[in-house]
Amino acid sequence: MLRRVVFNQKGGVGKSTITVNLAAVAAAQGKRVLIVDLDPQGNSSHYVLGAAAYECTPTLADFFDQVLNFSLYAKGAAEFIHPTPFKNLFIMPSHPSIAEQQVKLESRYKIYKLRETLAELTGQFDEVYIDTPPALNFFTLSALIAASGCLIPFDCDTFSRDALLGLIARVEEIRQDHNSELKIEGIIVNQYQSRASLPQRLVQDLEAQGLPVLQARLSSSVKVRESHDQAMPLIALDAKHKLSQEFCHLYAELSGDVLVSIS
Repeated sequence: MLRRVVFNQKGGVGKSTITVNLAAVAAAQGKRVLIVDLDPQGNSSHYVLGAAAYECTPTLADFFDQVLNFSLYAKGAAEFIHPTPFKNLFIMPSHPSIAEQQVKLESRYKIYKLRETLAELTGQFDEVYIDTPPALNFFTLSALIAASGCLIPFDCDTFSRDALLGLIARVEEIRQDHNSELKIEGIIVNQYQSRASLPQRLVQDLEAQGLPVLQARLSSSVKVRESHDQAMPLIALDAKHKLSQEFCHLYAELSGDVLVSIS
């Protein structure tokens, strides 16, 4: 079971958008896919569930409460998983209260619990995508320990470029100390404007440093806002849109496959 985490300590780089849309492309191609939303803001949860996310239960807050309050009658991992309106796509939804659980979870060193929980689901899903908060905290560390691949969004910003080397070094440290399976699959260039000189120069700089920049580019588009507003991944909203096809190309590149067109 492939387990991918989308991680960057900088906010506003498109983590939730990338998580949901890659997962949706995988699901549209027939894979059985799970999203794990570890961000207290719950953007991925609202993206695929819409207003229903507010009423969804049990959530990851209930899961972590169970972790903190051991019971012989604990619920299995599958009981925290909910279907979405999209075929083959499921989610373990977030809840704002997980932010309040963080200190207790850290103090009791529960960073391996997510990995153990996902291991229970082996054979039930083909791919897992984990959304993370914009910080290197308990939830992000848990995700990096649970994952086999790490995707790093890059939003063509000078500050993002300057922080990348430190971020990559931190992922490598976690690989050495906690999770030998973990590897950086690539840097995803997001909000790319092909006709602007700054994005081109920044991406060229990353490539010149030998960083693992993926070839697929995700354009800047107002279609993303429409997608969020309608709680529909791009592939479901408009499969022929340029950005939908860019996500298909990105997924194909990550999978090492020939692009499968979805109409």
